[in-house]
Amino acid sequence: MDDHSHEPDPEKRVTAPMQEFGGREVGIGAAVTLIGLLLAYAVPFLVTF
Repeated sequence: MDDHSHEPDPEKRVTAPMQEFGGREVGIGAAVTLIGLLLAYAVPFLVTF
């Protein structure tokens, strides 16, 4: 049987929920969330005036 997998070793594959993350990634996520909330809610609210 031929192995047509695109991954070198599927047994060693790591998915995102298994990867560790640090304070830098948390900070970036918080900043992106804050910018998204400002764009979604604050800007339209300010434009209505």
